[in-house]
Amino acid sequence: MIKYLPFVLILVWLSSCYSFKGISIPPEINTFYVENFQNRAGNAPAGLEIEFRDELVDKVNSSSKLRIDDTNPHIEFRGDISRFAVEAVAPQRSDDQATTAFNRLTIAVRVNYINNLDEEENWEQSFSFFADFESTTDLSNVQDDLIDIIFTQILEDIFNKAFTNW
Repeated sequence: MIKYLPFVLILVWLSSCYSFKGISIPPEINTFYVENFQNRAGNAPAGLEIEFRDELVDKVNSSSKLRIDDTNPHIEFRGDISRFAVEAVAPQRSDDQATTAFNRLTIAVRVNYINNLDEEENWEQSFSFFADFESTTDLSNVQDDLIDIIFTQILEDIFNKAFTNW
């Protein structure tokens, strides 16, 4: 039994070094709810707002101790998909013609954070991110992957703003 003591002590020491990325959630906050987001970006794919809402729920569930509660939540998230735009970037010349090397998909989400226990903590902010793809590639072939990349960053930004005093 004594020979295992150093391993146990090392494990205890290592576990005490781990922190949850600076998460700062007051102990009285135990529940959250994500209201259905609206799709206000006319050219966004159908169901994008549902996908975003579900991913925000998953992010908060997997990265915090909070549990979902739709009747009396301590924290609420509301908002909308406000922008879904494809723009040409990286101009280049080819045979005396101006073309672009890349297109950029940009998604913006407006979030209203409501703390039902402390109104002074409420905020509203827009979050956006983009991903580039080759101009020779059809958006429909890469759209799902680009949305995943963009949502991952936006969700991280929202989580940081809400729970890490970012």
